[in-house]
Amino acid sequence: MNDSTTAPKLADRRIPPGDDFLSAEALAQLTPERLIERTRALKPLLAEYAREAERLRRPVDAVWAAIRESGYFYLMVPKRFGGLELTADQYIDATLPLAEGCASTGWVASFCAQHNWLLAQFPEETQAEIWGGHPYIVAPSVAAPPGKAEPVEGGYRLTGHWKWGTGIMHADWVMVNAFVPGEDGPVMHMFILPASEATVIDTWHVDGMIGTGSNDILLSDLFVPGHRAFAVGPARSGRGHAARLHDNPLFASPMLPSLAVTAAIPALGAARSAVEQTKERLAGHVKMGSEGTQAEKPAAQMRLARADMLVRSAELAIRDAARRNVGLGAIDEPEQTQARIQLRGQIAFAVGQCREAIQTLCESSGSSVHSLDNPLQRALRDVQVMASHVVYDLDVATELHGRALVGLAPNSTLT
Repeated sequence: MNDSTTAPKLADRRIPPGDDFLSAEALAQLTPERLIERTRALKPLLAEYAREAERLRRPVDAVWAAIRESGYFYLMVPKRFGGLELTADQYIDATLPLAEGCASTGWVASFCAQHNWLLAQFPEETQAEIWGGHPYIVAPSVAAPPGKAEPVEGGYRLTGHWKWGTGIMHADWVMVNAFVPGEDGPVMHMFILPASEATVIDTWHVDGMIGTGSNDILLSDLFVPGHRAFAVGPARSGRGHAARLHDNPLFASPMLPSLAVTAAIPALGAARSAVEQTKERLAGHVKMGSEGTQAEKPAAQMRLARADMLVRSAELAIRDAARRNVGLGAIDEPEQTQARIQLRGQIAFAVGQCREAIQTLCESSGSSVHSLDNPLQRALRDVQVMASHVVYDLDVATELHGRALVGLAPNSTLT
């Protein structure tokens, strides 16, 4: 371990050169259906390199390049700037194959795609400046712990040390949350800056989601122009800059349910993959001391069926939440807050179902499931870490929902 006099180890980042965006002709031919076909075709590649992503503690460069080449990161860029503006279901359909192949890489890709939706929440000048030179961005969005932003002439001086930097290892931009002093107290703002201006510390040593490379991000007294910031409050209810600048109700959807869906898709992908892997495994698995394969055993059949039903139910809930959130921006308070709370609980419950499904399958798979060559053990570790995300804390989510049901105000800012 480094002592206080030793500089922290820096992460081995892969800032993209910016020369591999799709040509105008290729982008014009990219339809939602074609994109979904491409990501489905990438699933075997991600599965092949899933263990290597764990070894490297970040997405594998060749896999990441293939995802970029597919056009995946255009899916939430507004059409005004050359993007696809995929529907909620199309976003899920395009992302699930990546998560089924490698939950860690799928997690990073899902967030980085969705963070183009976050860029649409910035002022119009910022969107034109960045998307004018970058058809899409790859950027983490980090909120905890919040940094500090001091207003100065022309912008802010920004300082902070943020954790959970998903996407930072292949990022060209970085989004961070920080408090700006206000008359009634500090106001949370989101800032965007080039990734080259951030220091990334090699801190990602975890027991699941190892391949995400979600290292810490450090900024010290960095100047950020004023137009590269916005107050987060209005966007939380779908009333930020994007609602005014883009006609698609996708960009007027509340922020937290959108992010919750983004993080739930990899859990669903991992669980779907676990069901398929178990189906294949049962056909040839004979437990010591027994006769016949596990596929012939009622207990194994029942566990597989239960896991399958859990996953199918979770998918229905996640898709329903994603669709309903798109229309919430048009709903007034207090009804909108109540609806956001209900969606958060629904998504958290679905992620819990994905975790239960994988646990059910692993419990019946014998000791060999714990071999590092067996993808089921990775799925179990990954989903445990995913489910620990603050938005999936079932105790908090169900308490909030219960309070709303009996007419009490929320007791958390994460609504």
